Amino acid sequence: MSDAFRDFEHAGWADPAVCASYDDLLSGLTTQSIAPLLDAAQMATGSIVLDAACGAGYAAGAALARGAEVVGIDFSAEQVRLAARRYPAASFVEADAGSLPFEAEHFDAIVSNYGVLHFPDPPQFFREALRVLKRGGRLAFTVWEVPQQARLFGAVLEAIASLGSLEVGLPVGPAMFQFADATTSEKALAEAGFADGVVTRLPQSWRAASGEQILLAVKTGTVRTRGTLQRQRAEVLDAIDDAILDALEPYRTEGGYEVPMPAVLVAARKP
Repeated sequence: MSDAFRDFEHAGWADPAVCASYDDLLSGLTTQSIAPLLDAAQMATGSIVLDAACGAGYAAGAALARGAEVVGIDFSAEQVRLAARRYPAASFVEADAGSLPFEAEHFDAIVSNYGVLHFPDPPQFFREALRVLKRGGRLAFTVWEVPQQARLFGAVLEAIASLGSLEVGLPVGPAMFQFADATTSEKALAEAGFADGVVTRLPQSWRAASGEQILLAVKTGTVRTRGTLQRQRAEVLDAIDDAILDALEPYRTEGGYEVPMPAVLVAARKP
Protein backbone atom coordinates (compact mmCIF):
# COMPACT_ATOMS: atom_id res chain seq x y z
CA MET A 1 0.00 0.00 0.00
CA SER A 2 1.38 3.43 -0.92
CA ASP A 3 2.17 6.11 1.63
CA ALA A 4 -0.54 8.29 0.09
CA PHE A 5 -3.34 6.59 2.01
CA ARG A 6 -1.44 6.80 5.29
CA ASP A 7 -0.74 10.48 4.69
CA PHE A 8 -4.39 11.14 3.82
CA GLU A 9 -5.64 9.45 7.00
CA HIS A 10 -2.98 11.18 9.09
CA ALA A 11 -3.90 14.62 7.76
CA GLY A 12 -7.54 13.98 8.61
CA TRP A 13 -6.97 12.74 12.13
CA ALA A 14 -4.38 15.44 12.84
CA ASP A 15 -7.14 18.04 12.37
CA PRO A 16 -8.42 19.17 15.81
CA ALA A 17 -11.85 19.91 14.32
CA VAL A 18 -12.25 16.33 13.05
CA CYS A 19 -11.13 14.89 16.39
CA ALA A 20 -13.52 17.15 18.31
CA SER A 21 -16.45 16.30 16.04
CA TYR A 22 -15.77 12.57 16.36
CA ASP A 23 -15.61 12.93 20.14
CA ASP A 24 -18.82 14.94 20.33
CA LEU A 25 -20.95 13.08 17.78
CA LEU A 26 -19.68 9.51 17.43
CA SER A 27 -17.99 8.45 20.66
CA GLY A 28 -21.35 7.48 22.15
CA LEU A 29 -21.45 4.77 19.49
CA THR A 30 -17.84 3.62 19.38
CA THR A 31 -17.53 3.28 23.15
CA GLN A 32 -20.34 0.69 23.22
CA SER A 33 -17.91 -2.02 22.10
CA ILE A 34 -15.16 -1.32 24.63
CA ALA A 35 -16.36 -3.63 27.43
CA PRO A 36 -16.58 -6.71 25.17
CA LEU A 37 -13.27 -5.69 23.55
CA LEU A 38 -11.50 -5.73 26.92
CA ASP A 39 -13.23 -8.98 27.87
CA ALA A 40 -11.96 -10.59 24.65
CA ALA A 41 -8.42 -9.45 25.46
CA GLN A 42 -8.76 -11.27 28.82
CA MET A 43 -6.93 -8.50 30.61
CA ALA A 44 -6.78 -8.66 34.39
CA THR A 45 -5.76 -6.37 37.24
CA GLY A 46 -2.10 -5.60 36.74
CA SER A 47 -2.06 -6.53 33.05
CA ILE A 48 0.17 -4.43 30.81
CA VAL A 49 -2.10 -3.30 27.98
CA LEU A 50 -1.49 -1.47 24.71
CA ASP A 51 -4.35 0.52 23.17
CA ALA A 52 -3.39 0.83 19.49
CA ALA A 53 -4.94 3.76 17.60
CA CYS A 54 -6.17 4.98 20.95
CA GLY A 55 -7.92 8.09 19.66
CA ALA A 56 -9.02 10.22 22.60
CA GLY A 57 -8.32 7.33 24.97
CA TYR A 58 -11.70 5.70 25.49
CA ALA A 59 -10.49 2.09 25.63
CA ALA A 60 -7.37 3.07 27.55
CA GLY A 61 -9.50 4.73 30.21
CA ALA A 62 -11.72 1.68 30.51
CA ALA A 63 -8.66 -0.56 30.88
CA LEU A 64 -7.32 1.75 33.60
CA ALA A 65 -10.61 1.40 35.44
CA ARG A 66 -10.12 -2.38 35.42
CA GLY A 67 -6.74 -2.03 37.09
CA ALA A 68 -4.47 -2.38 34.07
CA GLU A 69 -1.23 -0.58 33.34
CA VAL A 70 -1.97 1.13 30.04
CA VAL A 71 -0.01 2.58 27.14
CA GLY A 72 -1.86 4.17 24.23
CA ILE A 73 -0.46 4.98 20.81
CA ASP A 74 -1.88 6.99 17.95
CA PHE A 75 -0.33 8.51 14.85
CA SER A 76 -2.25 11.73 15.52
CA ALA A 77 -0.55 14.17 17.89
CA GLU A 78 -3.94 15.77 18.48
CA GLN A 79 -5.51 12.49 19.60
CA VAL A 80 -2.54 11.78 21.86
CA ARG A 81 -2.96 15.22 23.41
CA LEU A 82 -6.67 14.66 24.02
CA ALA A 83 -6.10 11.20 25.50
CA ALA A 84 -3.30 12.35 27.82
CA ARG A 85 -5.41 15.22 29.10
CA ARG A 86 -8.39 12.96 29.74
CA TYR A 87 -6.55 9.97 31.26
CA PRO A 88 -3.32 11.20 32.87
CA ALA A 89 -2.78 7.86 34.66
CA ALA A 90 -1.99 6.19 31.33
CA SER A 91 0.98 6.80 29.05
CA PHE A 92 0.28 8.01 25.51
CA VAL A 93 2.79 8.06 22.67
CA GLU A 94 2.61 9.39 19.13
CA ALA A 95 3.58 6.34 17.08
CA ASP A 96 2.65 4.25 14.05
CA ALA A 97 0.82 0.96 14.55
CA GLY A 98 2.97 -0.63 11.86
CA SER A 99 6.18 0.11 13.77
CA LEU A 100 5.49 -0.19 17.48
CA PRO A 101 8.19 1.47 19.60
CA PHE A 102 8.32 -1.29 22.21
CA GLU A 103 10.52 -4.26 23.05
CA ALA A 104 9.46 -7.80 22.19
CA GLU A 105 7.11 -9.63 24.57
CA HIS A 106 6.25 -6.52 26.58
CA PHE A 107 2.44 -6.55 26.71
CA ASP A 108 -0.12 -8.95 28.16
CA ALA A 109 -2.85 -7.66 25.85
CA ILE A 110 -3.32 -5.37 22.86
CA VAL A 111 -6.65 -3.80 21.93
CA SER A 112 -7.68 -1.58 19.04
CA ASN A 113 -11.18 -0.13 18.93
CA TYR A 114 -11.99 0.65 15.26
CA GLY A 115 -8.32 1.33 14.57
CA VAL A 116 -7.47 -1.50 12.17
CA LEU A 117 -9.75 -0.16 9.43
CA HIS A 118 -7.62 3.01 9.31
CA PHE A 119 -4.25 1.26 9.01
CA PRO A 120 -2.52 1.36 5.62
CA ASP A 121 -1.06 -2.12 6.22
CA PRO A 122 -3.12 -4.19 8.70
CA PRO A 123 -0.97 -7.36 8.31
CA GLN A 124 2.07 -5.35 9.39
CA PHE A 125 0.21 -4.26 12.53
CA PHE A 126 -0.71 -7.87 13.26
CA ARG A 127 2.96 -8.90 12.94
CA GLU A 128 4.04 -6.06 15.21
CA ALA A 129 1.33 -6.95 17.72
CA LEU A 130 2.58 -10.53 17.80
CA ARG A 131 6.14 -9.32 18.37
CA VAL A 132 5.38 -7.12 21.37
CA LEU A 133 2.91 -9.52 23.02
CA LYS A 134 4.05 -11.95 25.68
CA ARG A 135 3.45 -15.62 24.96
CA GLY A 136 -0.17 -16.35 25.71
CA GLY A 137 -1.03 -12.68 25.32
CA ARG A 138 -4.08 -11.66 23.34
CA LEU A 139 -4.92 -9.25 20.57
CA ALA A 140 -8.50 -8.01 20.27
CA PHE A 141 -9.87 -5.45 17.82
CA THR A 142 -13.18 -4.16 16.53
CA VAL A 143 -14.26 -3.14 13.04
CA TRP A 144 -17.61 -2.19 11.55
CA GLU A 145 -20.04 -4.71 10.16
CA VAL A 146 -20.69 -4.47 6.40
CA PRO A 147 -22.77 -1.50 5.17
CA GLN A 148 -25.82 -3.67 4.60
CA GLN A 149 -25.90 -4.13 8.38
CA ALA A 150 -24.18 -0.95 9.63
CA ARG A 151 -26.83 1.29 8.20
CA LEU A 152 -25.18 4.68 8.62
CA PHE A 153 -22.43 3.54 6.26
CA GLY A 154 -24.95 1.87 4.02
CA ALA A 155 -27.10 4.96 3.71
CA VAL A 156 -24.15 7.21 2.92
CA LEU A 157 -22.47 4.91 0.41
CA GLU A 158 -25.72 4.07 -1.35
CA ALA A 159 -26.64 7.76 -1.68
CA ILE A 160 -23.23 8.66 -3.10
CA ALA A 161 -23.21 5.72 -5.51
CA SER A 162 -26.69 6.58 -6.76
CA LEU A 163 -26.39 10.34 -7.11
CA GLY A 164 -22.68 11.07 -7.26
CA SER A 165 -19.52 8.99 -7.48
CA LEU A 166 -17.51 6.83 -5.09
CA GLU A 167 -14.47 7.23 -7.36
CA VAL A 168 -13.27 10.73 -6.57
CA GLY A 169 -9.51 10.34 -6.55
CA LEU A 170 -8.88 9.60 -2.89
CA PRO A 171 -5.76 7.54 -2.15
CA VAL A 172 -6.56 3.85 -2.33
CA GLY A 173 -6.44 2.09 1.03
CA PRO A 174 -7.28 -1.39 2.32
CA ALA A 175 -10.92 -2.39 1.94
CA MET A 176 -12.66 -0.77 4.89
CA PHE A 177 -14.97 -3.69 5.66
CA GLN A 178 -12.66 -6.61 4.87
CA PHE A 179 -12.28 -7.79 8.46
CA ALA A 180 -16.03 -7.98 8.96
CA ASP A 181 -15.61 -11.32 7.16
CA ALA A 182 -14.66 -14.01 9.67
CA THR A 183 -12.63 -16.03 7.17
CA THR A 184 -10.57 -13.00 6.18
CA SER A 185 -9.89 -12.06 9.80
CA GLU A 186 -8.97 -15.57 10.89
CA LYS A 187 -6.67 -16.06 7.90
CA ALA A 188 -4.88 -12.73 8.40
CA LEU A 189 -4.24 -13.44 12.07
CA ALA A 190 -3.08 -16.99 11.40
CA GLU A 191 -0.66 -15.74 8.73
CA ALA A 192 0.77 -13.27 11.27
CA GLY A 193 1.35 -16.14 13.72
CA PHE A 194 -1.69 -15.94 15.99
CA ALA A 195 -3.75 -18.90 17.13
CA ASP A 196 -7.33 -19.52 18.26
CA GLY A 197 -8.91 -16.68 16.31
CA VAL A 198 -12.50 -15.95 17.31
CA VAL A 199 -14.93 -13.59 15.54
CA THR A 200 -18.01 -12.25 17.35
CA ARG A 201 -20.82 -9.99 16.15
CA LEU A 202 -21.79 -7.10 18.45
CA PRO A 203 -25.29 -5.62 18.06
CA GLN A 204 -25.17 -1.85 18.54
CA SER A 205 -27.10 1.24 17.54
CA TRP A 206 -26.26 4.90 17.11
CA ARG A 207 -28.62 7.32 18.77
CA ALA A 208 -28.67 10.61 16.89
CA ALA A 209 -30.79 13.51 18.03
CA SER A 210 -31.68 14.73 14.53
CA GLY A 211 -31.04 14.39 10.84
CA GLU A 212 -28.81 17.45 11.08
CA GLN A 213 -26.63 15.63 13.61
CA ILE A 214 -26.34 12.62 11.31
CA LEU A 215 -25.19 14.75 8.39
CA LEU A 216 -22.83 16.78 10.57
CA ALA A 217 -21.22 13.62 11.93
CA VAL A 218 -20.44 12.11 8.53
CA LYS A 219 -19.26 15.44 7.10
CA THR A 220 -17.06 16.56 9.99
CA GLY A 221 -16.23 13.57 12.24
CA THR A 222 -14.88 11.10 9.69
CA VAL A 223 -12.00 11.08 7.22
CA ARG A 224 -12.67 8.75 4.28
CA THR A 225 -16.39 9.50 4.19
CA ARG A 226 -15.86 13.22 4.64
CA GLY A 227 -13.28 13.23 1.86
CA THR A 228 -15.61 11.40 -0.50
CA LEU A 229 -18.49 13.79 0.21
CA GLN A 230 -16.30 16.87 -0.19
CA ARG A 231 -15.40 15.78 -3.71
CA GLN A 232 -18.93 15.37 -5.01
CA ARG A 233 -20.31 17.79 -7.59
CA ALA A 234 -21.89 20.79 -5.84
CA GLU A 235 -25.20 20.33 -7.64
CA VAL A 236 -25.78 16.86 -6.14
CA LEU A 237 -24.83 17.56 -2.51
CA ASP A 238 -28.34 18.46 -1.31
CA ALA A 239 -29.81 15.41 -3.05
CA ILE A 240 -27.22 13.16 -1.39
CA ASP A 241 -28.14 14.61 2.02
CA ASP A 242 -31.83 13.96 1.35
CA ALA A 243 -31.14 10.40 0.18
CA ILE A 244 -29.11 9.62 3.31
CA LEU A 245 -31.93 10.74 5.57
CA ASP A 246 -34.56 8.99 3.45
CA ALA A 247 -32.65 5.72 3.82
CA LEU A 248 -32.49 6.19 7.59
CA GLU A 249 -36.16 7.14 7.95
CA PRO A 250 -37.12 3.61 9.18
CA TYR A 251 -34.92 4.22 12.20
CA ARG A 252 -36.50 7.51 13.25
CA THR A 253 -37.80 7.57 16.82
CA GLU A 254 -39.62 10.10 18.96
CA GLY A 255 -36.26 11.37 20.18
CA GLY A 256 -34.41 11.36 16.87
CA TYR A 257 -32.89 8.26 15.28
CA GLU A 258 -31.69 4.85 16.44
CA VAL A 259 -29.57 3.53 13.59
CA PRO A 260 -28.30 -0.09 13.59
CA MET A 261 -24.48 0.01 13.67
CA PRO A 262 -23.30 -3.49 14.60
CA ALA A 263 -19.61 -4.22 15.01
CA VAL A 264 -17.37 -7.23 14.57
CA LEU A 265 -15.01 -8.21 17.39
CA VAL A 266 -11.93 -10.26 16.49
CA ALA A 267 -9.59 -11.83 19.05
CA ALA A 268 -6.66 -14.24 18.98
CA ARG A 269 -3.79 -15.51 21.12
CA LYS A 270 -0.03 -15.49 20.71
CA PRO A 271 1.07 -19.15 21.00
